Amino acid sequence: MTILDEQLFPLTSHGEGVWTTEAGPEWRNPNGPLWGGYSIGLCLAVVAAEPAARGEPLAITLTYVAGLSAGTVEARTRRLRQGGSVGIWEVELRSAGSSEVSVHAMVTMARRPATPAFAFARMPDAPDPESLPLQSRPGATQHFGSRAFERRTSETFPIEPGTSSGSIAWVRPKLGPWNKALLGMLTDSSTPRAFYALGHSVMTTTVTLTIYLHATTEEVAAAGEDYLLVEYEGRVGAGGATDERSTYWRRDGKLLATSEQLLWYREQPRVAPE
Repeated sequence: MTILDEQLFPLTSHGEGVWTTEAGPEWRNPNGPLWGGYSIGLCLAVVAAEPAARGEPLAITLTYVAGLSAGTVEARTRRLRQGGSVGIWEVELRSAGSSEVSVHAMVTMARRPATPAFAFARMPDAPDPESLPLQSRPGATQHFGSRAFERRTSETFPIEPGTSSGSIAWVRPKLGPWNKALLGMLTDSSTPRAFYALGHSVMTTTVTLTIYLHATTEEVAAAGEDYLLVEYEGRVGAGGATDERSTYWRRDGKLLATSEQLLWYREQPRVAPE
């Protein structure tokens, strides 16, 4: 782990495969449970802390089973397989003292060999981040991603429904240089794409989130504390389920990560006029 990981996720070992950490209230969503990005970073950090872990995070898939509360969080890890290059780990997060799992994750660790590189994807054109205004969300300054990231975009908030779900934003870290834990956390800090179709008349909850960490640890660290360009897109929503995907580029055009997310959405309860 890096110094930043140890500051964000101070881990205490309680024997083989059992860890605890303290999740402060500053990581709570406005509706109470911990921000999903916190769980991503914690799962990556706790596997990296395992003495038997080999290599670096290559991918992670999380299922958000139930809300995870601030306070003492217990993480249970289990190595399912270790091959010559790839190892598969299972992580369960729950509130300390609870028998119910809140977040389940599968983490793929890998030793990255030297192989011929290729790239079909190309970074989109975007204005310089310094030319864009800081994104401001009223009431969100101490919640979820706004504590960890500075975001610059031409979009305004609240989102107005339209014909496209695509958007781009430049994002840089507030808490130290980029690493894989912070990059993973960033993947759960976008505006839900359902808002681009339906406005703020719906509520959304992440069901599953998969992150592919294409870049090596060194390639992520090379971004320092600079901005990353993020592309966002949603494709379809119906029957309560909607998707979104995102792509993360270093300023020099290096693709660092991609993510796929499935969300559950429902209409906001209507408030009767007084």
